[in-house]
Amino acid sequence: MSRYINDDILLNSSEYYEPLRKERGVKQIEQYATVVMHQPTVAQRAALLTTPYIWTYGDRFYQLASQYYGDPTLWWIIAWYNGRPTEVDIKPGQTIRIPLNSADALIALGY
Repeated sequence: MSRYINDDILLNSSEYYEPLRKERGVKQIEQYATVVMHQPTVAQRAALLTTPYIWTYGDRFYQLASQYYGDPTLWWIIAWYNGRPTEVDIKPGQTIRIPLNSADALIALGY
Protein backbone atom coordinates (compact mmCIF):
# COMPACT_ATOMS: atom_id res chain seq x y z
CA MET A 1 0.00 0.00 0.00
CA SER A 2 1.49 3.30 -1.04
CA ARG A 3 1.49 6.11 1.47
CA TYR A 4 0.24 8.38 -1.33
CA ILE A 5 -2.93 6.41 -2.08
CA ASN A 6 -5.28 8.91 -0.42
CA ASP A 7 -3.36 12.07 -1.26
CA ASP A 8 -4.76 14.86 -3.38
CA ILE A 9 -3.04 15.46 -6.69
CA LEU A 10 -2.42 19.11 -7.46
CA LEU A 11 -1.86 20.63 -10.88
CA ASN A 12 1.02 23.07 -10.75
CA SER A 13 1.44 25.68 -13.47
CA SER A 14 3.72 27.97 -11.46
CA GLU A 15 6.29 29.99 -13.39
CA TYR A 16 8.96 28.46 -11.17
CA TYR A 17 8.47 25.15 -12.98
CA GLU A 18 8.32 26.64 -16.48
CA PRO A 19 11.72 25.20 -17.57
CA LEU A 20 10.68 21.76 -16.36
CA ARG A 21 7.29 21.99 -18.09
CA LYS A 22 8.98 23.01 -21.35
CA GLU A 23 11.47 20.15 -21.04
CA ARG A 24 8.61 17.68 -20.52
CA GLY A 25 6.32 19.31 -23.09
CA VAL A 26 3.43 19.73 -20.66
CA LYS A 27 1.29 22.67 -19.53
CA GLN A 28 1.02 21.56 -15.92
CA ILE A 29 2.91 19.28 -13.56
CA GLU A 30 1.04 16.87 -11.31
CA GLN A 31 2.24 16.87 -7.72
CA TYR A 32 1.01 15.22 -4.55
CA ALA A 33 -0.33 17.52 -1.85
CA THR A 34 1.64 17.51 1.37
CA VAL A 35 -0.05 15.26 3.88
CA VAL A 36 -0.46 16.67 7.36
CA MET A 37 0.23 13.88 9.81
CA HIS A 38 0.52 14.07 13.57
CA GLN A 39 1.86 12.03 16.41
CA PRO A 40 -0.81 9.85 18.03
CA THR A 41 -2.35 11.11 21.25
CA VAL A 42 -1.86 9.23 24.49
CA ALA A 43 -5.34 7.72 24.12
CA GLN A 44 -4.65 6.65 20.53
CA ARG A 45 -1.35 5.08 21.57
CA ALA A 46 -3.08 3.22 24.42
CA ALA A 47 -5.66 1.84 21.97
CA LEU A 48 -3.01 0.51 19.56
CA LEU A 49 -1.59 -2.94 20.01
CA THR A 50 2.19 -2.57 19.80
CA THR A 51 5.21 -4.67 20.55
CA PRO A 52 8.51 -3.44 21.95
CA TYR A 53 11.59 -3.94 19.83
CA ILE A 54 15.15 -3.47 21.02
CA TRP A 55 17.17 -1.85 18.24
CA THR A 56 20.38 -3.64 17.30
CA TYR A 57 23.26 -2.70 15.06
CA GLY A 58 22.27 -3.13 11.39
CA ASP A 59 18.50 -2.91 11.92
CA ARG A 60 16.50 -1.14 9.23
CA PHE A 61 12.93 0.12 9.27
CA TYR A 62 12.16 -1.57 5.96
CA GLN A 63 13.28 -4.93 7.35
CA LEU A 64 11.03 -4.53 10.38
CA ALA A 65 8.11 -3.48 8.17
CA SER A 66 8.66 -6.56 6.03
CA GLN A 67 8.79 -8.77 9.11
CA TYR A 68 5.76 -7.31 10.90
CA TYR A 69 3.57 -6.15 7.99
CA GLY A 70 4.79 -8.29 5.11
CA ASP A 71 5.50 -5.08 3.17
CA PRO A 72 8.84 -3.25 3.38
CA THR A 73 7.33 -0.09 1.85
CA LEU A 74 5.46 0.52 5.11
CA TRP A 75 8.74 1.28 6.92
CA TRP A 76 7.65 4.89 7.39
CA ILE A 77 4.78 3.86 9.72
CA ILE A 78 7.26 2.51 12.26
CA ALA A 79 9.55 5.53 11.80
CA TRP A 80 6.73 8.07 12.15
CA TYR A 81 5.09 6.31 15.10
CA ASN A 82 8.38 6.41 16.99
CA GLY A 83 9.25 9.96 15.94
CA ARG A 84 12.49 8.72 14.38
CA PRO A 85 12.71 9.73 10.72
CA THR A 86 15.80 7.63 9.97
CA GLU A 87 17.66 4.70 11.44
CA VAL A 88 20.56 6.98 12.39
CA ASP A 89 18.24 8.54 15.00
CA ILE A 90 18.15 5.29 16.99
CA LYS A 91 21.07 3.91 18.94
CA PRO A 92 21.62 0.16 19.48
CA GLY A 93 19.94 -0.89 22.71
CA GLN A 94 17.13 1.68 22.48
CA THR A 95 13.58 0.36 22.52
CA ILE A 96 11.06 1.36 19.87
CA ARG A 97 7.41 0.34 19.64
CA ILE A 98 6.06 -1.36 16.54
CA PRO A 99 2.31 -1.05 15.91
CA LEU A 100 1.13 -4.56 15.07
CA ASN A 101 -1.74 -3.48 12.82
CA SER A 102 -0.61 -1.09 10.08
CA ALA A 103 -4.19 -0.01 9.25
CA ASP A 104 -4.86 1.00 12.89
CA ALA A 105 -1.51 2.82 12.99
CA LEU A 106 -2.42 4.81 9.87
CA ILE A 107 -5.65 5.94 11.53
CA ALA A 108 -3.78 6.96 14.70
CA LEU A 109 -1.29 8.91 12.57
CA GLY A 110 -4.19 10.81 10.99
CA TYR A 111 -3.73 9.25 7.60
